[in-house]
Amino acid sequence: MNKRLKLTVAVWLALILAVDGCGGGSTEAGPSAIGADAGGDRIIATTVALTEIMDALELDLVGIPSSYKELPERYVGVQEVGNPMSPDMEIILSLKPTEVLSVTTLQYDLEPLFANRGIQMTYVNLESIDAMHREILALGERYDRKAQAEAIVQRFEQKVAEIQEKVKGREAPTVLILLGVPGSYLVATENSYIGDLVRLAGGKNVIVGEEAEYLASNTEYLHQADPDVILRAAHGMPEEVVKMFDEEFRTNDVWKHFNAVKSGRVYDLEEELFGTTGNLAAVEALEVLEQYLYPDVQN
Repeated sequence: MNKRLKLTVAVWLALILAVDGCGGGSTEAGPSAIGADAGGDRIIATTVALTEIMDALELDLVGIPSSYKELPERYVGVQEVGNPMSPDMEIILSLKPTEVLSVTTLQYDLEPLFANRGIQMTYVNLESIDAMHREILALGERYDRKAQAEAIVQRFEQKVAEIQEKVKGREAPTVLILLGVPGSYLVATENSYIGDLVRLAGGKNVIVGEEAEYLASNTEYLHQADPDVILRAAHGMPEEVVKMFDEEFRTNDVWKHFNAVKSGRVYDLEEELFGTTGNLAAVEALEVLEQYLYPDVQN
């Protein structure tokens, strides 16, 4: 992938995270005692996925992202700090945090902003399942939540083992993953988060040997790969993106020649389960993929 496309993809994904995290609730500044951990830790999570992880680790927060998504009940009344891509620095400073958490996919954009205000950030890698699990275990170690962290990882590993046992000896279906926002879409490689889930669910991505997570779409090339299954992940404004995909598949003649289209194996992935970065919905996401990839081996 050339530098210009890399930059475009990075901005594109950052905007997805911003849209996923914005909207709803007040961001009025002011110190709050709500969420201060008994050990004196004052932690702010700036993305929804991180907020959900901290809830699973049974950790209190003093700051959470503003989001249209429903956040864990534990954090009702906790101060909102704005959307993930542009959190409110004044509010964050007013909360006197001991740690502020963001994700590595936003580090390039956020690092200079926080550094200029003297705010120390921790960037958590949620770009793959393995990376997410390492980060969860590290957080569990740091905040004396080892048992909770290990339980999260074990639950996922158990689900992967169950799927692998079910599909043992079967030929892996080939899969094309399209990631869309209003007006455009990219192709997800095996190095993307959703690509990682597809691999663990027993699928084979048609895009292999690429270092990038996402590539520009080339329908003629994709048709030559002729996947068994097409997965369409809609982000930003999911209903609008699904309509965009439907229009693309209806008006671009090449799609009707795909075996996946002919056999009706084109599936729209629910945004809540299939994010662009790792999250605690991964187990449920695997269960959905298992149904799509191996519909005849369900219990």
